[in-house]
Amino acid sequence: MWKAKIIVTYKPGILDPEAKTIQHALGSLGYGNIQDITAGRFFELSLDAGLSQAAAEAQTREICEKILSNPVIQKYSYELSETVL
Repeated sequence: MWKAKIIVTYKPGILDPEAKTIQHALGSLGYGNIQDITAGRFFELSLDAGLSQAAAEAQTREICEKILSNPVIQKYSYELSETVL
């Protein structure tokens, strides 16, 4: 089985309201030294063990680009690993 760990975040320059809210909250709690923060979403997919590594990577990229992210304002990264049950 293949495991894909995916992180989706906003591209640089795109307003990240959740991160700004967190940064403001941290400042009000005394953590004013936080210069920047990024919020994102994490996904973990389990893919069929019968797929080749190339097919698993292609499917992961397609899912990221078509469903999990908005490519106009978001970027994604993923890590693919083969697991043994």
